[in-house]
Amino acid sequence: MHAALRLAETAAEHTTKLPFSPEVTGALVFGGLVALLLVAYAFRSVGTRH
Repeated sequence: MHAALRLAETAAEHTTKLPFSPEVTGALVFGGLVALLLVAYAFRSVGTRH
């Protein structure tokens, strides 16, 4: 258990910085999910037409 904690602490010290702030990253991810939702909504009746 002690070795796992030491490994986690070592890994936490060597983290990389995000290219954007967390707010920008969240907004981009949210926008991508909304875009996927709109694509799925556009094809909602394809199965009933065939």
